[in-house]
Amino acid sequence: MKKTIYFAILMIFTLSASTAFAGRNDLKSVTPVATENKLTTEEVNKLKTRVDEIRSMDKSEMTVSEKRELRKELKSTKENVRKSGEVIYISGGTILLIILIIVLI
Repeated sequence: MKKTIYFAILMIFTLSASTAFAGRNDLKSVTPVATENKLTTEEVNKLKTRVDEIRSMDKSEMTVSEKRELRKELKSTKENVRKSGEVIYISGGTILLIILIIVLI
């Protein structure tokens, strides 16, 4: 019994030590940079007009690489607009927890 507990504790410490030092390259050289991804209404309107221009283009005469560039541009603009919006995602479990707390109070 003591031998089993000893080996279990030994395995826990040896397996957790390898992941504890996995990402420690040079932590002092990394500095976090705060960036703002908020777009003004003018910028959003410019992006929307550009998306409308791309959608109204005749793409039948374009090469594959040109079409690929347009798709990448559309994806990046969609991502920029999505990042600029302030959206809060709440999971189902969190909603249930909030409702239970409200009911109990």
